[in-house]
Parts: sequence; C-alpha cells; structure tokens
Amino acid sequence: MGRIAVIVPVSPFEPAEIVEKSAVRIKSLDYANHEVRILYVVDIKNNDSRPKILRSIGVEVLERKDSRGKRAGAINDAVRYFEEFNPDYVAIFDVDSIPEKDFVLRCIEGLERNPDSYIASTPRYISNPVNFCSETISAEYMFINFLLSKSAFKQFNGLIGVLKWEVLSKYRLDEDFLTEDAEFATRMHSIGYKAVLVRNSKILEQAPLSWKELYFQRRRWYFGGIQLWKHFNIVRRANFGFKLSWMLSLTLPYIVILFLPLLVLSPPLILYKFRKISKLKLVAGIFIHIFILQFSAIMAIYDFLRRKESAWHPQKRVI
Repeated sequence: MGRIAVIVPVSPFEPAEIVEKSAVRIKSLDYANHEVRILYVVDIKNNDSRPKILRSIGVEVLERKDSRGKRAGAINDAVRYFEEFNPDYVAIFDVDSIPEKDFVLRCIEGLERNPDSYIASTPRYISNPVNFCSETISAEYMFINFLLSKSAFKQFNGLIGVLKWEVLSKYRLDEDFLTEDAEFATRMHSIGYKAVLVRNSKILEQAPLSWKELYFQRRRWYFGGIQLWKHFNIVRRANFGFKLSWMLSLTLPYIVILFLPLLVLSPPLILYKFRKISKLKLVAGIFIHIFILQFSAIMAIYDFLRRKESAWHPQKRVI
C-alpha cells in the first residue's frame, strides 16, 4: 500500500476544544493499510496549549510563529515538512471538517480511476444547522453540490479532499492570493488536470452562525475571486468547457441579485428536499442571503479598487 500525509492548518483563533476533537476524529478515519502521518500546522498564539494537546493525542505538530501566507503558507510549510516522507497522497482538512470514515479511501479510489486528476473530494454539507442563518447556508450547500456535479471547473473550498503529492509538491500554493484554493484549482485546470467529485462519501463543515459572519466570509471570498482574473491569460488557452465554467463562476456571483425572481421556485424545492412545512422559513432566509451576498460582492469590489485586502475575521464554532 502507499503513503498518506494528512495536513490540518490551525489558525490562532481556533479553540483548543475544536482542535482536540478534530485530531481525535482525523485519527479515527479508515486508512486501510496505508502508512499515514498526520500533521497539524499550528499558528501559535500567546500561552498556546494546543500543540501540547495535539501531541498527547498522537499527531505531529508544526508550530509557526508568524502566520506567513496564512492557510496557503501553512500548507506549503507542511509540504516541505513531508518532503522526506514523500507520500503518494495528501489529505487536507480544516479543524471543523467532519469526513465520513471512508472519506480518504473513497477519494483515493477516485484519483486512481482518473489518471489526469489532481484532487478528489465529495459533496459537502453543514454540520451545525442550529439557527436560521446556518440552516439557510445548509440549503445553499445543496445548490453548490448540484453546481459541482455539473461544472467543468470543480473548485473544492479549502482544497478539502485528497490530492496527488506529485502535483501539490511540484506546484505549491500561491501565498499572494486571498483564496489560495481557487487560485490553485485555476492553475491546475488550466494545464489539464481535473478535479474529481466522489459521490459515495461525504464531508461536513461548520457554517457561519450569524449574517455578519457570513458577510465577512463572503466578502473575503469575493475579493479572492477578483484576484483570479490575473490568471485570465492562462485560462484562455484551456479547453472551452473549463473556460466557460471558470468565467461564469467569476461573474454570476457578483450579480446574484438578478436571480432574486427565481426565489418563487424555492418553496416546492424546499418541501421536496426537507419534507417539512416548517422549513419554508428558509424562503425568507434565502431572500436575506441573496442580499448579503450582493452587498458582500459590492464591498469586495470596493476593497479591490482601494487595493485593500478584505480582512479575515474569526468564525464562531459550535463545540
């Protein structure tokens, strides 16, 4: 069997309880007979107890003092850390990722079935639909999963999934981009690699718990989307299907308000999916959601014109 490196970046703001639960969860995944090393890349804060907690669970820890490059920098540092190990595959998770037990093995199967692939991942769902905001985002993710199944530009947020080591170690992440995951996906698709959506497993993650958190998250994502136009010259040489999907993904979200009339179609779809009358409240949630996304897009454009990068705001977690 092969070798698997697991990388989990940890920002200074992640609570120790969440990090501890993550390590226990990731260790318990099914890796079959593969040789596995699990590394948590921790951006250290004052009096940080998290590295000690992680080591007591039995995972490796790389401590970073400066948070250079944020998440992209953490993953690049982890790649350098694993150079001697020279794994076949790299699984990347966030601390709030809740993959099904067979997630890694199913993704490896997807990579092996597709020789020209660079990453495999699964549909993504929300693990904390505990209030009106996070329930609405949970409904949004169902739409995102549908788009992923149809698009020629499959971009898995955070690069959460399993990547081929030979690709990640060769090309690395660009630390100058705010959305390093979308930037890496753009480059890989442009040179002919593909992303594989694996349907026989799944992964969950936490959604923002307030409309304010959602606004800051999407403002940052939209800013990163504008940065991606720097790659237009390499994208225009790619195949038509990818080029069309890429351009639509970088234009339609910025005019999402134009899709507001389609909201009239949402009640029957919500009833079909959830089978509960009470879930019709999500119609109002989607209405609010659309306006927040549109305002986030406008403010991201404003930030870009001012040449001021959208600030990163910590997200509250359900522990």
